[in-house]
Amino acid sequence: MNSKHKLWSTSLVLAGISLLGIILMLVLANNELAGLLVLVFFTFLLIGMQGFSRLKGFSFTVWVIAAVAISMVYPGYITEVGGYHTEGFIVPLIQLIMFGMGTTMGIKDFQGVLKMPRGVIVGLISQFTIMPILAISLALLMGFPPEIAAGIVLIGSSPSGVSSNIITFLAKGNLALSITLTAFTTILAPFLTPMLMKLLAGQFIPIDSFQMMISIIKMIFVPIVAGMVFNKIFKNKAGWVHTAMPFVAMAANVIIIAVIVAAGRDSLLEIGLLLLLAAIIHNASGYVLGYWGCRLFKMNKVDSRTIAIEVGMQNGGMAAGIASELGKAATLGLFPAIFGTWMDISGSFLANWWRTAPTGENDVSKLTETPQPLKEIEK
Repeated sequence: MNSKHKLWSTSLVLAGISLLGIILMLVLANNELAGLLVLVFFTFLLIGMQGFSRLKGFSFTVWVIAAVAISMVYPGYITEVGGYHTEGFIVPLIQLIMFGMGTTMGIKDFQGVLKMPRGVIVGLISQFTIMPILAISLALLMGFPPEIAAGIVLIGSSPSGVSSNIITFLAKGNLALSITLTAFTTILAPFLTPMLMKLLAGQFIPIDSFQMMISIIKMIFVPIVAGMVFNKIFKNKAGWVHTAMPFVAMAANVIIIAVIVAAGRDSLLEIGLLLLLAAIIHNASGYVLGYWGCRLFKMNKVDSRTIAIEVGMQNGGMAAGIASELGKAATLGLFPAIFGTWMDISGSFLANWWRTAPTGENDVSKLTETPQPLKEIEK
């Protein structure tokens, strides 16, 4: 056994010991020491995972879980840094993620509708009907407070995000269809998301659909267009951007989730388990209805899986950004943070299952070349 492998194995053992220590300290009601062991556990776990290919694929998921755990244990260190309230970071980070998304896009991503019109049309309809209907149903049936309920509708009314492209790539789905759907749903979001919020969430909180549209345009549309222009001008001169952006986007997502969870910690302690249950039902139902809806339209299994991922995985960052713009990150943004955390976990497992589950079909449309950012993630 070489030294690196020994380090990785030892780290996983120490992570296991730390986990046992956390459980023991919680039983003994020593919350302070349990909190310190949480930091130790995730440090050793993330180090150890790097030595095993199967575990390494879940690194981002573990980072997200670590962010949630640390935010719950030490919220004061997350909500304010150097006298600055970290909620102010949310919108700039979303804009950075969207700029990065734009640098990977071009006109060809919007021409996909010409090559696979049925998949794009079915995907778009599914995206903006299944998740909003599920959201308002869960919000009404589970009886959440008004702003929390509106947050459920907000995530349901959001477009898909770059996470769905990553999961589709890992699941060996139709990446061309995934990227095209993400591009179209994102461009339509400034118009459809405020409309759906007004229609469905207006019963919970006042919705200024015009102001929401302006916020989404500033937060999503403008950065994406700027990224596309950057890509057009510097396409062959800024390879480092394509290499760095996936990791920047992942780090930004982790920070956003940490900030929102820390801000809404008290609410989470009261209704956290119920919110997690709602997120699991919402996400899983999106996958199931997205898949079987496509099969109902006689679409092949690979495209059906791709659309299921697009439907089940929402742009939690955009939803969090809207909540922050409205000054309600700790309430309206709470469910998007929980949903975003859960969808990364479920998406990782779904990708690992589907990538090894044969479809018996060879009629999937694929990109001629995998985008550079996704190549970097695969590494």
